[in-house]
Amino acid sequence: MARKDKHPVFRPQDKDNIRWFWQNYLRSKSPWLLLVFGMVSCQALVYQQFLSLTENSLNVIFEGGSPQELIKVCAIVFLLFAVRAALSYIVPRLSAWLASNAVRKMRQDLINHYLNLDLSYFERTKSGDIILRLVNQVDGLSTFVGQGTVNAVRDTVTIIVVSGYLVYKSPILFSAAIIVIPALALVMRSVSSKIKHVQQSAENAFGSYMSGIEEMANGMRTVKISGQEDRERDRLFQATDGIRDLLIRLNAAQALFEPSIDLVSAFVYVLVIGGGGYMVIQGDFGIDAAGIIAFLLGLVILFDPMRLLAGFFAQLQASLILLEGIRSVYSQTPRIVNRENAVSEFDTKGDIVFEGVDFSYDSQKQLFKNLSFEIIGGKTTAIVGATGSGKTTILSLITRLYDLDGGQISIGGLDIRDIQIKKLRSSFSVVAQDIVIFNASIWDNIAYVRPDASDEEIWAAAESAEIADLMRERGHAELGPKGSQLSGGQKQRIAIARAFLRASPIVILDEATSALDQKTEQRIQSALERLADQKTVIIVAHRLSSVANADKIYVFDHGSIVEQGNHEELVEQKGLYAGMYSSQKGGFR
Repeated sequence: MARKDKHPVFRPQDKDNIRWFWQNYLRSKSPWLLLVFGMVSCQALVYQQFLSLTENSLNVIFEGGSPQELIKVCAIVFLLFAVRAALSYIVPRLSAWLASNAVRKMRQDLINHYLNLDLSYFERTKSGDIILRLVNQVDGLSTFVGQGTVNAVRDTVTIIVVSGYLVYKSPILFSAAIIVIPALALVMRSVSSKIKHVQQSAENAFGSYMSGIEEMANGMRTVKISGQEDRERDRLFQATDGIRDLLIRLNAAQALFEPSIDLVSAFVYVLVIGGGGYMVIQGDFGIDAAGIIAFLLGLVILFDPMRLLAGFFAQLQASLILLEGIRSVYSQTPRIVNRENAVSEFDTKGDIVFEGVDFSYDSQKQLFKNLSFEIIGGKTTAIVGATGSGKTTILSLITRLYDLDGGQISIGGLDIRDIQIKKLRSSFSVVAQDIVIFNASIWDNIAYVRPDASDEEIWAAAESAEIADLMRERGHAELGPKGSQLSGGQKQRIAIARAFLRASPIVILDEATSALDQKTEQRIQSALERLADQKTVIIVAHRLSSVANADKIYVFDHGSIVEQGNHEELVEQKGLYAGMYSSQKGGFR
């Protein structure tokens, strides 16, 4: 029974990833790649011609040739290396252009794929891992493909051409020179597995480090207020120590290649000098002193690209891990997709009906079981309850950020899964507690939801949300990361202005005023009332002051509706809602 190789140089997934990269990003550039191959072949031929001319010049010197012959040989050598110098400029420029375009397409494909993935993917994936794929790993692959691979092709062709010349000069000497190659192959095989393992650990460490930096930057306010600078410093210092140790281990593994080449070179030189000298002394092997010197010079030329090729091989093992990391993103596929024959037109003013809905984030714990209720079109419906009762999940299911485990949600009698996702979501305007504010002007932040909106429409939305005066005052000034230069109320007004600009028939208010003080909430409430006029409005709130005027209120508790009615009816029931209202009532005065 054949022994299974525990440390293959190329695993099956490595071969598959290389094939994937070739077919998707390099195959279309085959004519240019052939041109590059032709030019690096010319560079290799320069060395072969140099060896031949060197032997000729030595014969001229040793055999008393004329100065004119020597000058001619020197001129040809200079011309050859001038050609090589020109190609040494053109080849990297051309290969960098090819690699940059291939990797740009890869990066764009990754961005497209990420944007098509479900929200659940981003909720379970560290942002540092995403940044690592899109920035570090793609850039590392670009450098490897653009420089490392082309240089490796050049070195390989050089080895083949020079080796062919050396075989032509003396098959016996060359056979003695390559006797140690199998030992070198064994070293490469044993080291490659270690390099891959350490590189994978390093990539994981870099991803965690980036996530740690983002957490520190996003939570800097909390860090400062709680005086935890030392703790954050220790946490990130520990991560940098781990990265340092991994990089040292990676370098140690890669460093084994070049010493192996040096030892092989020393052994081969001894064989050639000793064996070649004996052949010249004997005089029966058809080689003279000039031939031996040219042969040794050929070995010097040969072992330099071999050393570089060994370095490339070490880098290849690390780059295969980068390629595997990038390719792994494509194993994640969106579950929430358009059904076949999904429609683009539906009754956006119709009732939203939940029928026997089952849903869970975790298979071990179900949130909704056979949940049924309706949101009347053109009316205001509120959903209230304690944290974790399922309020915000209702909104996620209506907008298909998640899909149901069972049952159906319909709008105007049509299952939302039969509606094109983009059309479904375009029917909603959302004002949420967690507002995304970009580091741009107020104008740009409002226009984000409708880039094609006219200036008049943007100004009208700003006026309706009572943010126009601040927009005039700040002009094109940026708002800082995450809108750090704005108050909570100003951020809310931008969110409301976006909703006005979007002008969708269904308005979702998700804890829209929960982070505001009572006075600011009252000022914003008028803008929200204008936004909700003659539309289907869904309010999710913990603060009951914002739902008192709703046409229908559903009270959720642990994923079930425990009470329903309007404000007055629920207060009279003296149940969960009445208790929540009573506990908050003092804050309404």
